Amino acid sequence: MRRDLEALQKFEFRAIILDEAQFIKNPSAQVTLSVKQLRADQRLALTGTPLENRLLDLWSIVDFIQPGYLGSQNHFNETYEPRGGEDAAWAQKIARRRLAAKLRPLMLRRLKRQVAQDLPDRIEERRDCELGDEQRKLYLAELRRSREKVMQTVAEKGVAKSKIHVLAALTRLRQVCCHPDLVGNDSLSGKTETLFELLEPLLAEGQKVLVFSQFVQMLQILEKECRLRQIPTHILTGETKDRQEVVNAFQTDSNAAVFLLSLRAAGTGLNLTTASYVVLYDPWWNPAVEAQAIDRSHRIGQTRTVNAYRLIAPGTVEEKIWELQQRKAQTISDVLGEEGFARNLSKDDLEYLFSVD
Repeated sequence: MRRDLEALQKFEFRAIILDEAQFIKNPSAQVTLSVKQLRADQRLALTGTPLENRLLDLWSIVDFIQPGYLGSQNHFNETYEPRGGEDAAWAQKIARRRLAAKLRPLMLRRLKRQVAQDLPDRIEERRDCELGDEQRKLYLAELRRSREKVMQTVAEKGVAKSKIHVLAALTRLRQVCCHPDLVGNDSLSGKTETLFELLEPLLAEGQKVLVFSQFVQMLQILEKECRLRQIPTHILTGETKDRQEVVNAFQTDSNAAVFLLSLRAAGTGLNLTTASYVVLYDPWWNPAVEAQAIDRSHRIGQTRTVNAYRLIAPGTVEEKIWELQQRKAQTISDVLGEEGFARNLSKDDLEYLFSVD
């Protein structure tokens, strides 16, 4: 879109249809700015996740469909995301009901159970992964170092301006939980051992399993480990050139196999119904993105119950992020009927995330 914008602007289209419209959820992204410059009599946006992180995601998509319908970006935030004051929660609830009414003429929402009534069950389970002794020592040392650095940065700059430092520290702690090798340490990974304890009985039954991670290097470590264990493996990341060829190879493979997938590269647009087991190796910030990953298997064409496992290292930042998601989850059924959360981390949240207990 960005590359061909100049050529596409010469046309006046009868209709423009965006599939996976959540890719224009960021109003300032170049792809969003580009697609909004195209001319068309009618516009349609299709997405399974119109709301991922914040209500502004929805504003950006609607602004493509019907420019100006929800007002300016600032007006939208002030009107539908009221903040502060004793009555903030009540004001927010009223604002979202008003937003739902405003959206009703524009939006058709179809739930999976409405369009795929024969779809089999989907079972999700948390599987705890204890860290090994050396991995735990490494984690605690990194936690103490990160806590001191983050709290110092927050004290100097405030929470809002420390976001990059906070995310960097959290990411490094999560990498230690995944595998010490991700941070240059040669200790063994308790989570990797737990994964193969889960995989080996499934593969012995002839099952095919999807394994998602946000870290490409982690997928490469798992690919190497699978080869050592003589487990048939396919892998797809952002670097994969022949995506469909790799997908077809997995789909047509009649043997038990593991498909290692990057969460970003494979979270949408793939149909992998020959697998009925999904493993989320490391938890993502947003449950909506995890749900999209599980939906690669749990979709039309699936005939078996889909079992999804979230691997979480208890007593670590992984578990705390998961618990924080539950605590922060606010019902936005007044708008769409699905759950999500869209608040920034507070200082209390940071104290909790970087606490040793």
